[in-house]
Amino acid sequence: MAPRRNPNPRPDGWQARDVTLRFSRAPLLMGIVNVTPDSFSDGGKYLDPGRAVAHALELVDHGADILDIGGESTRPGAVPVPADVERARVVPVVREVCRQTNTPVSIDTSKSCVARAALEHGARIINDVTGFEGDPDMVGLAAEFGAGICFMHMRGTPATMQDDPRYDDVVHDILQYLETRRDRLLASGIDRRCLCLDPGIGFGKTHQHNLVLLRRCHEFLALGCPILVGPSRKAFVGHVLGDKQADRTAGTVGVALAMAAQGIHVLRLHDVKPVRQALHLFVAAGGLPDGEPTA
Repeated sequence: MAPRRNPNPRPDGWQARDVTLRFSRAPLLMGIVNVTPDSFSDGGKYLDPGRAVAHALELVDHGADILDIGGESTRPGAVPVPADVERARVVPVVREVCRQTNTPVSIDTSKSCVARAALEHGARIINDVTGFEGDPDMVGLAAEFGAGICFMHMRGTPATMQDDPRYDDVVHDILQYLETRRDRLLASGIDRRCLCLDPGIGFGKTHQHNLVLLRRCHEFLALGCPILVGPSRKAFVGHVLGDKQADRTAGTVGVALAMAAQGIHVLRLHDVKPVRQALHLFVAAGGLPDGEPTA
């Protein structure tokens, strides 16, 4: 049976506790703050809390609409981090960032105890790569705080997700999953306005899967919730360029513009400044004309 479609699928905002993030023609930009020693792109660079806070504030200056702070790497092959270690990494950063800026903070975690500590110190969004399936207490916590929710599709775990991932139709299969998870969260008492969906680029997908998902990302808009895409610096960029060692910033900018043209609502990125500048020129040059974005 084909997934049911919302007759009016274009949401105008994403509710995150006391804040509504409003959408315009260009996507909102979620800046990545990895407080980890082993993330695939910038592991160890911002493990020191002071450096992480400074980086977060710099991303705001560069145009970030949201800051996504995480203390556990989810790169391919990554192993879980104990909750107390993850909490110790992120809480001082969340607390200080929320003190110094009103830019909404997202906590990138699959552990409810880490999410609770972050929410208590001012975070407004929970970004869970397990689709809110990894911790049974996560859904109730999100409802308790009225937090914004970003739930992602991932096949397996970070340690296993790249072990020969296969799909009948990668877009259809993931669309079905996101619809099912959306409906279960709504049935659990989550406010629809709080939901944001992420097809999980690079999480249990081959390079070809990622490209198919990106080309057809507009199909996820039919689910009637904001869509977040995270293409930043990922391996498929080097694969397409034919150089695994290439700087992936320009490639990420290219993907960001393609997502903007398809009407994607949020982009999760390391390099906020060049994407913000590229989007500004893209709009100014007519890349996003008035009215609905085109697929």
